[in-house]
Amino acid sequence: MAMEVTQILLNAQAVDATVRNHAEENLKQFQEQNLPSFLLSLSGELGDDDKPVESRKLAGLILKNALDAKEQHRKFELVQRWLSLDSPVKSQIKTCLLKTLSSPVYDARSTASQVIAKIAGIELPHKQWPELIGSLLSNVHQLPAHTRQATLETLGYMCEEVSADVVDQDQVNKILTAVIQGMNSSEGNSDVRLAATRALYNALGFAQANFTNDMERDYIMRVVCEATLSSEEKIRQAAFECLVSISSTYYDKLAPYIHDIFNITAKAVREDEEPVALQAIEFWSSICDEEIDILEEYGGDFSGDSDIPCFYFIKQALPVLVPMLLETLLKQEEDQDQDEGAWNIAMAGGTCLGLVARTVGDDIVPLVMPFIEENIAKPDWRQREAATYAFGSILEGPSPDKLIPLVNVALNFMLSALMNDPNTHVKDTTAWTLGRMFEFLHGSTLETSIITQENCQQIITVLLHSMKDVPNVAEKACGALYFLAQGYEDVGPSSSPLTPFFQDIVQALLTLTHRDDAGESRLCTAAYETLNEAVRCSTEDTAPMVMQLVPLIMMELHQTLETQKLSSDEREKKNELQGLLCGCLQVIIQKLGSSEPTKYVFMQYADQMMGLFLRVFASRSATAHEEAMLAIGALAYAAGPDFAKYMPEFYKYLEMGLQNFEDYQVCAITVGVVGDICRAMEDKMLPYCDGIMTQLLKDLSSNQLHRSVKPPIFSCFGDIALAIGENFEKYLMYAMPMLQSAAELSAHTSAADDDMIEYTNLLRNGILEAYSGIFQGFKSSPKTQILMPYAPHVLQFLDSLYMEKDMDDVVSKTAIGVIGDLADTLGSNAGPLIQQSVSSKDFLSECLSSHDHLTKESAEWAKLAINRAISF
Repeated sequence: MAMEVTQILLNAQAVDATVRNHAEENLKQFQEQNLPSFLLSLSGELGDDDKPVESRKLAGLILKNALDAKEQHRKFELVQRWLSLDSPVKSQIKTCLLKTLSSPVYDARSTASQVIAKIAGIELPHKQWPELIGSLLSNVHQLPAHTRQATLETLGYMCEEVSADVVDQDQVNKILTAVIQGMNSSEGNSDVRLAATRALYNALGFAQANFTNDMERDYIMRVVCEATLSSEEKIRQAAFECLVSISSTYYDKLAPYIHDIFNITAKAVREDEEPVALQAIEFWSSICDEEIDILEEYGGDFSGDSDIPCFYFIKQALPVLVPMLLETLLKQEEDQDQDEGAWNIAMAGGTCLGLVARTVGDDIVPLVMPFIEENIAKPDWRQREAATYAFGSILEGPSPDKLIPLVNVALNFMLSALMNDPNTHVKDTTAWTLGRMFEFLHGSTLETSIITQENCQQIITVLLHSMKDVPNVAEKACGALYFLAQGYEDVGPSSSPLTPFFQDIVQALLTLTHRDDAGESRLCTAAYETLNEAVRCSTEDTAPMVMQLVPLIMMELHQTLETQKLSSDEREKKNELQGLLCGCLQVIIQKLGSSEPTKYVFMQYADQMMGLFLRVFASRSATAHEEAMLAIGALAYAAGPDFAKYMPEFYKYLEMGLQNFEDYQVCAITVGVVGDICRAMEDKMLPYCDGIMTQLLKDLSSNQLHRSVKPPIFSCFGDIALAIGENFEKYLMYAMPMLQSAAELSAHTSAADDDMIEYTNLLRNGILEAYSGIFQGFKSSPKTQILMPYAPHVLQFLDSLYMEKDMDDVVSKTAIGVIGDLADTLGSNAGPLIQQSVSSKDFLSECLSSHDHLTKESAEWAKLAINRAISF
């Protein structure tokens, strides 16, 4: 079989599709018929230096994919499959892989490193393969160099796969010692130094204890800083990547080194190759992120030397940091505006400058203004563009009082530059800067706005003119118009300053979507996003014009549904356009459906519109499906009980959406739309509830569905119960145990990371919304008593949430509401239970004095309901 495996692996990479497919089928059969033998022959292939490098690489890749997958449920299956293999088989594979680290062939060594790390990720948490780290480290000090390089690479990958608590401190110390020795300038081989530096990047999360020890930390920092001066560009880059990681992981330990790090980064930014310079700038962006987070968390009202763990590194470095960043802005690339993924020193410097402005606020303004004034009118486009970029970058962070006088002076200049500057780079950045002005210095929250009746017309004239410019400038002009419209979203029913120009704005945006080059860049998307915002923020005066949009947009959508025989590229563009048009109709439905007179006129289009949305479901595009589903949700809300007439035809698509595990966003949105329809149709929903509840319960039991869909499913139980009231009785025996087991899981978040805590709070909120809907649904029904057996568990869940003390505001508000709903529905029967619960007293009194007025309101209502229940 050995020779055969080599040939099959080579055939699986053949140009000829028939040969390739046949080989892939052979590999699949071999794996299914005898997995241990399959994995052994792959590891043998990878480890055999007489085999061709192509077959060895593919063998390693297949081996790696047999241990890991992106989808959580698949990953879990593969882990269980590996753990259940016979120990001798696993030992043989692991021995073979460790031997491959000494192979003279780089690709074989590197692939083996990755596979070893995947196995370590599975076995170390189960206390298996305890000798791995020891056997790797025994290699490190041996010759030859290529084995040292492969071993360090393996240690790095392993640190990426395994969480820090799996490796004990003694072994962490040994790993760090080996890695730091490999990085040392005394290491003669640059491949070894590079592998060691990259390994340190992954091992930093393990070094908590080492960073609290001054001597060890000094040593690690010295070696990293020395590596930034290596003669090899890749080593310098990797060393700066380590510094960036250290800046966020060990921010509070940086003070002794920050002066030296500034000198190292400044030298790299000014003199080094771009990949290295970018990481040097990234270090300061990372420090800004840390300080912004700290200052936001502690608020602006702390006193002098309180316990705030902020070292104000950025504030102290300002006089030298800002000039260094301003210099970078002059290093633009000729075609950076055309390339959406472009990233270079000028862009990194501007981004960092923006973060510095958010970190230090007003202090940055006097340091940047001289640069702007000196360069804004220079003949060289680079200087004009850099000055404009600098201005745009500092518009978020400093106070409006500091910025508005400057913007008032600059606005006319910017508008004129956008019309007349001969260079498209300058125009692109000018339009972006205008957008930033409107985003941060215009709107109902500001006492004085930069936009007045006098300059509004000029601004709109210039922006509409710029929409005829090259795509990237036109796209930025759309962005500026977007923020201009958004600033008027709270003007109320009174006329908006944009009203006189509404028709022209809409016309210009629609024209833009039909430009021949609208498919390039994000122009078409930007035009529809801006149109949506203009509609969303429009006032009653413009409702007739919004109404005229309905048949126009419907016609556009109809045309996309008629096109036949498209290439895959054209089909992708068509699907994207369908999504944009459905999104636009959703915004129009919400706008016109929000007031009775316009809703009445608008509903004449509802049948046609629903027909178009249903046709969109026939296309195979997740984006278009999502948008059509959201638009139907909005239509259901506007139509109310009349939506029932669409259900017979729509129901199958609703069911398809709920079954769509692959595109889980579609599934999540469909669950939300079920809620919208419940609110619209109320008890007319009843005939469809068996099918929907069956599918929702299936979704919850599935380990294939992405976890983010589960909280909205629980909320949806509440929506259904509210809609059908006591008819929900037949689902209680299925829904309540699900809610109870999820409640028990979500009550405790001990030692979870931020993502997990955020998810747990979403889950808690979904569960509580379900309970709330169920209690409210049974209110004033003769059957309320069938809920009594569930009350102790609900109160116990609320008590345990209160004891954990880690609810966010949203959960607190929903939780206190549930106590009120329970008391309100069950009345005096639940009185004794409520009196025994902690939440009805301590939690209630905390919520009554909450700063959040919604929580307070909820608590006041709950208090009344509890008092009624207890006093009977």
